[in-house]
Amino acid sequence: MNVYLPVVNRLVSGATISITGSKSESNRLLVLQRFYPELTIHNISNSEDTQLISQALQTTNHLININHAGTAMRFLTAYFAVQPGRKVILDGSQRMRQRPIKILVDALKQLGAEIEYLEKQGFPPIQIIGKSLTQRAVSVEAGVSSQYLTALLLIAPTLPQGIQLFLEGEMTSQPYLEMTLSLLQQLGVHLEKKSNSIEVFPLKTPKELVFEVESDWSSLSYFYSAVALCPHEINLKFTSFKPDSLQGDAVLPTIYQQFGVTTRWENESVYIQKKNHHSVPQFFQMDLKDHPDIAQTLAVTCLGLGVDCQLSGLHTLKIKETDRLTALQQELQKWGAQVTVTDTSLTIKNNTQAPSLPITVSTYQDHRMAMAFAPLALKGPVIIEDAGVVAKSYPEFWNDFKKIGFQVLYQ
Repeated sequence: MNVYLPVVNRLVSGATISITGSKSESNRLLVLQRFYPELTIHNISNSEDTQLISQALQTTNHLININHAGTAMRFLTAYFAVQPGRKVILDGSQRMRQRPIKILVDALKQLGAEIEYLEKQGFPPIQIIGKSLTQRAVSVEAGVSSQYLTALLLIAPTLPQGIQLFLEGEMTSQPYLEMTLSLLQQLGVHLEKKSNSIEVFPLKTPKELVFEVESDWSSLSYFYSAVALCPHEINLKFTSFKPDSLQGDAVLPTIYQQFGVTTRWENESVYIQKKNHHSVPQFFQMDLKDHPDIAQTLAVTCLGLGVDCQLSGLHTLKIKETDRLTALQQELQKWGAQVTVTDTSLTIKNNTQAPSLPITVSTYQDHRMAMAFAPLALKGPVIIEDAGVVAKSYPEFWNDFKKIGFQVLYQ
């Protein structure tokens, strides 16, 4: 299914949008809930990824296919490793079979886990035979994916001696690690964090915790981009957001202030507003190693505003749903931009020459490619291929985009 977005000259000011709960918070809480049923979760994400991990945690099947859900692959690898008596095979899509899992598997084996690669070494599918893990100390490379660390931390308080986790190298996606640690502490877990290690102690008596999942900041980024590209004044309201968010992408208000978008909170709702006559920078530069999920959004915003930019800290993008750096380069060039990528960065030099329209965006089975490019309909008509891929994180995206004035025509 493709979506055709005709050019739109005016958005609907005053609209109220309720974005689904944070996928990152929901997925962590679901794993913890399996260990500690005292945990009650409200406003859980309705994303495909969260549904997949929820189903996998409850199934008794021997073979579990998690499709494109990288978070599920990592969290479930650790979860099933500590389920004595369970024997499972974790598999996924063709792309998932290209996404590395070796760092996490090696760490779990240090703790005594029994995991076997069924095809290519270091990649899914894997077979896990659950057992009681008695070892305590484990070293992990911290610069590849914070999800490896989170997978270990989620099982840590259930182990007889807890875990002493030694971090090797520079940390990436630090806010996601901090989210995990905060959730553990709210549940009553005692932990000690130092510069290069995290010690987690066993939890015997968890708190009876009712957790209200905050709406997803990464999903909100596409509306920030649309407001930044909007040619007139506009004000939008989004419910269930917190100024003291656990989510790393809550940095959006600070970033988009540079593009003329202001943010205010009122009663756990966030209002984003664009006023006319705000000048934008000629050049934008940012290290996104802590915020890789908004790289595509920012690249498209800069393209739409004619702002040259350099985004760095993007090494994790090459092992996402697609190689996002290559995908961005291919698609941004369709607008006439000069785009240079390395293994860790993306540079855009805009071309003022108007390209032929409409422009068709390939999404590479990547939800964020579809959503990030949608606001460019404010500049000209856009066709988004395989538009249903948004269900991975934000199933209601196209309906919500219509609420603010975009025309969404299914092809």
